[in-house]
Amino acid sequence: MAVKRRKLSNPLALVVLTTLWQKPMHPYEIAQTMRRQGKDTSTRINYGSLYTVMQNLEKHGFVEVADVERQGNRPERTVYGITDAGREEMIHWLSDLMAVPAKEYPIFETALSLMGALPPDEVERLLGERLSSLEVEVAGGRAVLEKLHETLPRLFVVEVEYHLHMLEAQTEWVRGFVRELQDGSLPDVEGWRRFHETGEVPPEFTEVDQQ
Repeated sequence: MAVKRRKLSNPLALVVLTTLWQKPMHPYEIAQTMRRQGKDTSTRINYGSLYTVMQNLEKHGFVEVADVERQGNRPERTVYGITDAGREEMIHWLSDLMAVPAKEYPIFETALSLMGALPPDEVERLLGERLSSLEVEVAGGRAVLEKLHETLPRLFVVEVEYHLHMLEAQTEWVRGFVRELQDGSLPDVEGWRRFHETGEVPPEFTEVDQQ
């Protein structure tokens, strides 16, 4: 089952819809609310593109002008509200993302797919550096999560929990892979090493290319 192709695909649009679902707001208030609720930790939010997102949401009928605020000599501020079509889009979009696994392309996976271009000893060193950074990040994440649990219901910190679990899983995998490089138990590691030392492609690697 694939995620449905939507009129808007920028995750920021979904964050805006869920923010306006709370109450009508002007763009500056939307940005402040997203920041206060920590949405910028789970979604890449470019506040400079917020107005473009608002225009696209209005163009497709997902938001509409609810009011125009005038306060003294300050510039007018347009207040937007979510429409019925916007609520429906928000629910369907969010439901798809929750239910249907989508293939993502983390840059670390890209690096792993290409690491054969580096000597195994160098990969071991680099992954060791990554492991050290991950361990620090995991420790910090646990402390942050404990602090958040003191003041917020779990419902509002589940994305922090998920991120921490993903970091822990990556840390464990990297630790295990580095151990295999160190003790030589990684299959074909010697062929990989000889290739970088002599330039000769091991027969087992050639067989893989021909499959």
